[in-house]
Amino acid sequence: MSDVKSEFIKIYSENIKREGADKLLEYLRSDKSDFFKAPASARYHGSYEGGLAEHSVNVYHCLKDYLLRERAKTLYKMDFSSETAAIAALLHDICKVNFYTVEYRNRKNSKGEWEKYPAYAVNDALPYGHGEKSVYIITGFMKLSREEAFAIRYHMGFSGANCNEDKTNVGNAFEKFPLAFALSTADMEATYFIEGKHTP
Repeated sequence: MSDVKSEFIKIYSENIKREGADKLLEYLRSDKSDFFKAPASARYHGSYEGGLAEHSVNVYHCLKDYLLRERAKTLYKMDFSSETAAIAALLHDICKVNFYTVEYRNRKNSKGEWEKYPAYAVNDALPYGHGEKSVYIITGFMKLSREEAFAIRYHMGFSGANCNEDKTNVGNAFEKFPLAFALSTADMEATYFIEGKHTP
């Protein structure tokens, strides 16, 4: 078992205790899910086998650090349980399970000759959006609090708003559900500062 997979399972098992959580973890570990093998993206951060689990653990650590800030606790009143933080961070991108496939593309190698190379491509069998799909999948196993659901739904911030959505929804969600802002910040920190762009 990889170190990231072991760390994910440890954090999950120690913090997430609500009814149905065990079934969700069982699903993530099963042959029905590629969670621990999937990339975090097709071309950018974590675009390699295991990138999704690694990204989820990175977001967890970033979120925990953010929530420990004195300003977050005292001024912003961000007082969330360890279970809520683990659910939001570890499962925010569960929508990417069974989402990517490997296809072969052509490129010129260093000798100027054409060669085939493997690359990730999207194969979305459940086109239900991004954050909302994660909420949908999780609630098939266990209940989410409203704070958790909104955090996961809006973790992409303004870049996740679809073309038909009123962009003020994102700002309103951040204002009414501070965990959404904290998770979005942790997600961006992990994406841009810890993982960065990966090109094959």
